[in-house]
Amino acid sequence: MTQVISMADIEATAERLEIDLSQVDLDSIHLPPGEDFGIRSDDDQDSLQGDNIEFEAGFGNVIIVDNLPVVSPEKFEKLEGVIRKIYSQIGVIKEDGLWMPVNPETQKTLGYCFIVYNTPQGAELAKEKTNGYKLDKSHIFAVSMFDDFEKYMKVADQWAPAEIKPYTPGENLQHWLTDEKARDQFVIRAGSDTEVLWNDARHLKPELVYRRTYWTESFVQWSPLGTYLATVHRQGAAVWGGAATFNRLMRYAHPQIKLIDFSPGEKYLVTYSSHEPSNPRDTHRVVLHIFDVRTGKVMRDFKGNADEFAIGGTGGVSGVSWPVFRWSGGKDDKYFARIGKNVISVYETETFTLIDKKSIKVENVLDFIWSPTDPILALFVPELGGGNQPARVSLIQIPGKEELRQKNLFSVSDCKMYWQSNGDYLAVKVDRYTKTKKSTYTGFELFRIKERDIPIEVLELENKNDKIVAFAWEPKGHRFAVIHGDSPRPDVSFYSMKTAHNTGRVQKLMTLKGKQANALYWSPVGRFIILAGLKGLNGQLEFYNVDESETMATGEHFMATDIEWDPTGRYVATSVTSVHEMENGFYIWSFNGKLLYRIPRDHFFQFLWRPRPPSFLSPEKEEEIAKNLKKYSKKYEAEDQDVSLLLSEQDREKRKMVQEEWDRWVKEWKKVHEEEKGEREKLRDGEASDEEEEYEAKEVEVEEILDVTEEVVSYEFEQAE
Repeated sequence: MTQVISMADIEATAERLEIDLSQVDLDSIHLPPGEDFGIRSDDDQDSLQGDNIEFEAGFGNVIIVDNLPVVSPEKFEKLEGVIRKIYSQIGVIKEDGLWMPVNPETQKTLGYCFIVYNTPQGAELAKEKTNGYKLDKSHIFAVSMFDDFEKYMKVADQWAPAEIKPYTPGENLQHWLTDEKARDQFVIRAGSDTEVLWNDARHLKPELVYRRTYWTESFVQWSPLGTYLATVHRQGAAVWGGAATFNRLMRYAHPQIKLIDFSPGEKYLVTYSSHEPSNPRDTHRVVLHIFDVRTGKVMRDFKGNADEFAIGGTGGVSGVSWPVFRWSGGKDDKYFARIGKNVISVYETETFTLIDKKSIKVENVLDFIWSPTDPILALFVPELGGGNQPARVSLIQIPGKEELRQKNLFSVSDCKMYWQSNGDYLAVKVDRYTKTKKSTYTGFELFRIKERDIPIEVLELENKNDKIVAFAWEPKGHRFAVIHGDSPRPDVSFYSMKTAHNTGRVQKLMTLKGKQANALYWSPVGRFIILAGLKGLNGQLEFYNVDESETMATGEHFMATDIEWDPTGRYVATSVTSVHEMENGFYIWSFNGKLLYRIPRDHFFQFLWRPRPPSFLSPEKEEEIAKNLKKYSKKYEAEDQDVSLLLSEQDREKRKMVQEEWDRWVKEWKKVHEEEKGEREKLRDGEASDEEEEYEAKEVEVEEILDVTEEVVSYEFEQAE
């Protein structure tokens, strides 16, 4: 815990460090790059178990406010009152915690003061809020943390050129993509272990790549292109990579971190922490850092009250909307944005500042979402003025901030937006009130983004009163699926944005009646979809081929909580995490619904496929490969046959081992039987033979009383004459 010290200690420390406080220009001090603030990462050791947190004792709750007016003794009390009033609004100042030194010769103030807060969080917030505060035209506050002085003093007075180290090539972080068997990796967390494994579906089992105990303290997360595995610790986050050993590549200091998020191109890492105050008068603070993933440098940080980051719905921690920052589509990581009260703030990563130095003002904006491929924002504004001003969905082009398209919506109760993965289409699910306002019905507004003037099409279900349970676009395709109707057996309908006769008109392809499903999981390559019944439906699975309009297989993973396709669309993982006490573990299925293997694990927390980067093949080349697939697949068919023969041989070996084990067991018991022969003879009163055929069968007559009755017989004695 940070140590709280007195003013006398501050002066003593300054004297020990030979610091003349009156000569220090705080505004000119800059932190040297690469400084780690003395925070020791908990993953410095091979095992995190038993690792104790060490905090640097210092002046974390003390700030120095420079550029104050220099006043005479008669104005001292007034100036002190002004300073106290400003800074007591931010946090609780300790008793005798405001000290404004004076010149012993002139008795005038020296133009700066020291303020001691009850907590380091109060001091940090005061620095953030008042650094640059304009007291008057001549006095603009320059606020610094006193705890930084010792670090600043370590900066050498003379410039020295950086030491140039010889280049040594690092490990290939994409080596896993060169697997000869074209397998995919996944990571699991169970108990205290985290494991990276190959999905060896041919041999019907996983193959261990790397295992580590206490690798993370809360969760792990792959980067979007699969290059890094991120772990989360008390002192911050770390990323790991490599062919088999998973070396630590970089650390990111952020104490009490709770959540992380990568930019789509893996260039940046956003970390989040929230700090609940120990004193009720202090505010609940949120801290976010944006790190450069490769260098570990903080590119920008954001701090403030938790309420400022709660706009746009929940889904994070303590009511904060997560992710706070949403990144534009594509791998360039050029823009990121956050929603605020009546504004959307869009930043560009070249300078990490607002585009045009100002936010986009949108009155009562409720939600926004980036196109997955283009710098286009789709935003939703609800109805205002009791319905006098309609709700609307707008498309905004960045960086120009021009509005590409707008659609007004009336009688809206709720709205959800869904981008198609290529950014070709935007679906807006609109829940509207009926005329009586007593119920709602649902329709869809479908935007064709890549067509001229962005035409919009309205889609309503045949029974518009049907409840919409789930919606999902086909990845890289033009179809979408909707679950609608009443539980437990709603209908599933498929639609297409393209048809053979009219490419500009949405058309229903089919409706599947009465399915036990409440969730949709398209294959990442399209065509196949899983109709899943989770939660109350206990893990019902239907593997459906949309091209052929047929069910390939049905299955069940009882109490399944999660379903995830592998990045190639060949395999599916279903898992039961520790939200249930029983049946923890995961199943691996083929794309057509064949259960390949089961892995039970107690206290199972996470299953994550390792993402693959986009293919370098052009669409034309992919189409050519698809047409000539038989030629390319001959090699793999031969390998599959070899594996099949190997598995058959393994089965034969297994049966042979079982037979040999049985024969050995029988032989041992025959030996024991022979050794106990003498005992059996005694028990048989000398009968020597154990062989059944040596016994002589004899017929024995047995008298059996079938019935007994009583009868009274009368007789007379014949008297002798």
